[in-house]
Amino acid sequence: TLMRAGAGRPLLILHGAGGAGSWLPYMADLAARHDVIVPEHPGFGASDTPDWLDTIPDLAGFYLDFLDQLDLNNVDLVGFSLGGWIAAELAARNTRRLASLTLVAAAGIHVKGVEQVDSFLRTDEQRIRDMFHDPKRADEMVQHLSRPDLEDINLKNRTITAKLIWQPRGYDPHLHKWLHRIDVPTLLVWGDSDRLFPKDYAFAYQRLIPESKVAIIPNCGHLPQTEQRQAFAGALEGFFDTMKVAA
Repeated sequence: TLMRAGAGRPLLILHGAGGAGSWLPYMADLAARHDVIVPEHPGFGASDTPDWLDTIPDLAGFYLDFLDQLDLNNVDLVGFSLGGWIAAELAARNTRRLASLTLVAAAGIHVKGVEQVDSFLRTDEQRIRDMFHDPKRADEMVQHLSRPDLEDINLKNRTITAKLIWQPRGYDPHLHKWLHRIDVPTLLVWGDSDRLFPKDYAFAYQRLIPESKVAIIPNCGHLPQTEQRQAFAGALEGFFDTMKVAA
């Protein structure tokens, strides 16, 4: 499945483990200036689960083909959490069709000594609350995601996520060796209170991706695009504007 709106340079969004869901407010913000494209990963939500899907690099290869099939060029690629891992794997392989890369609270690498919450060891409600800095926002999301009509999709997304990232948990032990190949402007956006992938991960990615920039968003957990929507959009648009000036 695919959602698309807006006009301008293409902006491809790769969603996290929770799925693409519906058209969200931050997507509408970005569609004011960009051609926003939001596919649902194979195996997630309403998408089919293909026989070839075994690893995150499989999804990176799928999206390289996706870019070719849609003949997209000068793409601003934005990946959230698990989608950030996919985006990093993709960019490490081939940036030919990319104008920029933005990783938001991305999985994919491992930083020794940094304490993390393991979402597979949490209840459904705990897992949602772990993603937020503001308990009130967590309450709202718990209520939303507890709807009976979402049970099957949530289970499907959890099952495919477990298949893809169970061991080693949440990272590719080889990815860090190849991130130096990323040769497009890169922004790393993190909430300062992220418990799943703490902000140490932003700086670890920065050390591995040449000339990458970090934006840490205050009072924010694992979902900057939701919890601090305006600050997230401002960081992203500021990054794009800086690229225009540099060009």
